[in-house]
Amino acid sequence: MPADPSSGFAGEFPARRSGSHQRSAAAHPARASATSAVEVRRSTRRRKSVSAYREGDRTIVLIPARMSEAEERRWVGVMLDKLAAQESKRVLGDTELAERAARLSAQYFDGRARPVSVRWVTNQNTRWGSCTPAEGSIRLSHRLQGMPEYVVDYVLLHELAHLLVPGHGPGFWQLLESYPRTERARGYLEGVVAAEQLPHLPAAREE
Repeated sequence: MPADPSSGFAGEFPARRSGSHQRSAAAHPARASATSAVEVRRSTRRRKSVSAYREGDRTIVLIPARMSEAEERRWVGVMLDKLAAQESKRVLGDTELAERAARLSAQYFDGRARPVSVRWVTNQNTRWGSCTPAEGSIRLSHRLQGMPEYVVDYVLLHELAHLLVPGHGPGFWQLLESYPRTERARGYLEGVVAAEQLPHLPAAREE
């Protein structure tokens, strides 16, 4: 897939220095993180701004060459969250959802999970997704719409894994270990459930 900085572009943000330690302004090779396809590119031309965009299955984060290691980690997190927030505003249709499932299966399961249908449904209020292996069908709750992309991907992979391994035994979770954001996505969904169970405070009355 050709690079397209305009797709999923998080924009330019001024980077404020928070520490005294700075790296040399010499050229630094691009490097990827160990847990996901995030590549940080340092530039001597970039002075104060930070930006990020998607490039295929990678996320490119552009930062000033003199930024410290601590600032780099902080800004990578900030830009990943900004990209996720932007992408969550666009709701995938059923066709796009099925295409996404196929890409995820190819990337994490070697294409072995092949659903016949993948679609949104509005009748799942207690489950995020469901799968019927005999039919090859996957259904995702409409409540996921608007959530970060990595959360939707996790639920898709969860249901895709059921096409390969029934139940939630060790083999099932071993499949999901290949997805680097499994724990983060599970934590996000657990937080949503916990928030929904909080009591609603009465609105304050105007004096």
